[in-house]
Amino acid sequence: MTDSHNSGQHKDREAAAAEVRRMWQPTPSWTQPDDAQPVEDTVEETEEKPDALSQDFPGDSWSRPVSQPAPWTQPQSQPGPSWTQPAAESAAPSWTQPEEQDDELGDDTGVTEQVDSSAQTAGPAHDAGQTPAPPHGAGADSPVFGGSSFHGAGFGQDQGGQPQTGQPGQPTQSGPQVPQTPQGGQQPNQQPSQQPGQVPQGQGGQPLSPAAQHFFPQGVPGQQAPQQQNLSYRSDELLQALPLPREAPAERGVRSMLKLRPGTSERSERIARATAATAFRRPVTIVVANPKGGSGKTPTTLLLSGALGQARGGGVVAWDNNELRGNMHLRTHDTNSRSTVTDMLQAMPMLTQPDARLGDVAAYLRHQVAGQYDVLTSATTTYAQIEAKDFDQIHRLLSRFYKVLVIDTGNNEGSSNWREAMKAADALVIPIKWKSLSCAAAVQMLEELDNQGPEAQRLIRRAVIAVSNGPGDVNKEVEKQLRPYFDSRAAAVVDIPTDMHIAAEGPLDHSALQPATRRAALELAAKVSEQITVSLNTPR
Repeated sequence: MTDSHNSGQHKDREAAAAEVRRMWQPTPSWTQPDDAQPVEDTVEETEEKPDALSQDFPGDSWSRPVSQPAPWTQPQSQPGPSWTQPAAESAAPSWTQPEEQDDELGDDTGVTEQVDSSAQTAGPAHDAGQTPAPPHGAGADSPVFGGSSFHGAGFGQDQGGQPQTGQPGQPTQSGPQVPQTPQGGQQPNQQPSQQPGQVPQGQGGQPLSPAAQHFFPQGVPGQQAPQQQNLSYRSDELLQALPLPREAPAERGVRSMLKLRPGTSERSERIARATAATAFRRPVTIVVANPKGGSGKTPTTLLLSGALGQARGGGVVAWDNNELRGNMHLRTHDTNSRSTVTDMLQAMPMLTQPDARLGDVAAYLRHQVAGQYDVLTSATTTYAQIEAKDFDQIHRLLSRFYKVLVIDTGNNEGSSNWREAMKAADALVIPIKWKSLSCAAAVQMLEELDNQGPEAQRLIRRAVIAVSNGPGDVNKEVEKQLRPYFDSRAAAVVDIPTDMHIAAEGPLDHSALQPATRRAALELAAKVSEQITVSLNTPR
């Protein structure tokens, strides 16, 4: 009685201990299992029925199929690689355990596949000397970055549970595809920047496994050191890439007090000033012509010269090219210089010397401070008439020291100096008044120039009409009839408002003009500069 009782208690204690061991069975680790553990106890544990928790959660890591023995219970003839096993030298290092090169088994570069639990047993794996299959839940669903290195260095198994003995690195049927490495060690998707035979790097400069190289042939983004590229730029490309300067605030009105951007009117004025200050590649000549006296040639010449001089900061000369006697000396300040074109012609041998200076030429000119330009007046007597050769000498001399020449012509279209001025012109300005005689003389001059060849015709197409009316000079009927004609023949028509300072017929001071008059003069200078630019860029 006592022996049977003791025997029953012993069996109950063993069953309770087995149940406790089964329920508190540790998670399968990646460390090497203890070879001293007896196989019989493990087999006995595997025959226990799973509890309710494992039935509800069949994929839980605490449970496994009944038919599948625990991998850590099987004795292994050859120690498999683990996280704690020292890494051997390998030609294809990876993030995890490097594969050992074995002459008998070949290069272990395959990917572990998911094996059916019903066909996997402990016998074939143990007899073949392979590393046991991973626990339930590992296989095709396992991370792809580690490849076979997460599960040891064994070959994959086919659907029947038999090991595959194909070429090393050959992908299994159900596992992720691993690209074959061609000869030379270069990956198929390798960029030219990567050296042949170089394995892509991951975190910390460690090489990637073969499976990770399939997804990241150039290495993990953001983990590689930036490569220096030899870039070359041209100077014009760098200048174009520079940001544009910020627009200056307004200079007038309430906008200037609030430091705001300029309005439409002020911005257009800035554009006109910049256009008038265009840097030409050579000295240019502007001719102001209308055969009718009193049409406003001299005031228009001085207005245009003053607008160009202020916009460009100097370098402009106004020349009264009258064959006998003009009236520009009456419309400008003498500035203690009463020399005329006749005096300059007499000093021409000295002024044409190679060592002649601007100051030597300026002694025969009148400098207008308000407009920042100089004036060469015509003769005050009729003893000597200006010929074509005289025009050429003065034109060459002034072109040496000035960038822009504005020439006021006389009333005689047949004089040689008038014709020479038209030949040297880069732009033509025709001053008119909305009066019958002034407009009729301009129309006749245009028709005469139109019959003198292609050069004169191109000069007409680039002409700018400057309308400057005095008090009571406007004839509405003439303007209605002839404005469309001038719009069609010339490049632009600029209206200069009536200004009493001009109508006084005294010295024209640019600072004494009305703001609207100065604005119109600047617009005239901008239109003329545009036509000069077209003339210089058009091949003849």
